[in-house]
Amino acid sequence: MLGIILLVIFIILVLITAASCIRIVPQAHAMIIERLGMYKETWSTGLHMKLPFVDRIAKRVNLKEQVVDFAPQPVITKDNVTMRIDTVVFFQITDPRLFAYGVENPIMAIENLTATTLRNIIGDMELDATLTSREIINTKMRASLDVATDPWGIKVNRVELKNIIPPAAIQEAMEKQMKAERERREAILIAEGQKKSTILVAEGKKESAILDAEAEKQAAILRAEAEKEKMIKEAEGQAQAILKVQQAKADGIRFIKEAGADESVLTLKSLEAFAQAADGKATKIIIPSDIQGIAGLAASLKEIVKDEHK
Repeated sequence: MLGIILLVIFIILVLITAASCIRIVPQAHAMIIERLGMYKETWSTGLHMKLPFVDRIAKRVNLKEQVVDFAPQPVITKDNVTMRIDTVVFFQITDPRLFAYGVENPIMAIENLTATTLRNIIGDMELDATLTSREIINTKMRASLDVATDPWGIKVNRVELKNIIPPAAIQEAMEKQMKAERERREAILIAEGQKKSTILVAEGKKESAILDAEAEKQAAILRAEAEKEKMIKEAEGQAQAILKVQQAKADGIRFIKEAGADESVLTLKSLEAFAQAADGKATKIIIPSDIQGIAGLAASLKEIVKDEHK
């Protein structure tokens, strides 16, 4: 019975030991394996087995990009201004073996290296350049840190200056300068607005004057056109009247000719024409040589009329 119990215990221990020797490495991770205290291999993603009591997992490494935010570091500019700058470093482990054996505390090493590099860069720049050259500082720091951390199996992807904190006196002076700049820009904007308003008013008056002149011009043209049309209509009316009078005379002569009028009718027409001439305003009248014959004919007509009345 004791033997069975021991056998069961042995089997359980074997299973536990076998299970402990099986490892699954998740995505974006790696494991450093040591055999008898010496580096043996690096496990990548997947299923792996190790020898019991001989192999051990020395370090688990995260291969994802990581971010560390370092506390503000005091730095001195070229013009002897002390300020505090905090940085953010984005890095990624590219070689798990170098990361495991390259440096004892990689994060602390990166922090110290970042502070040293930042002091070196800022020490060659004046305050104004420091405040306006973040991108230049970030680029220089990333390049310097990437080279320095390469033996540790770390790649620095980028470095960002999170805050630049100058001394209180300089901050106050900067705030006053910014306030003055805002007031200056506000004054410029107000002046430009007034200028544009004046220009718009002048443009409006100009357009109004142009429109008034154009309207007066059009009115004058229309009046001239109306006067012209009136004179044309009157001239056409007079021409039509003259034409009708001449036409009437021509028709009268034609009717007389068609009726076969004798000498006496023609003589009477002549007398009518003579009477009209005499009633006119002419100061001289030319009497034809045969007026006596016409007068005798008129006396005869007068006697005939009298006899008819008797």
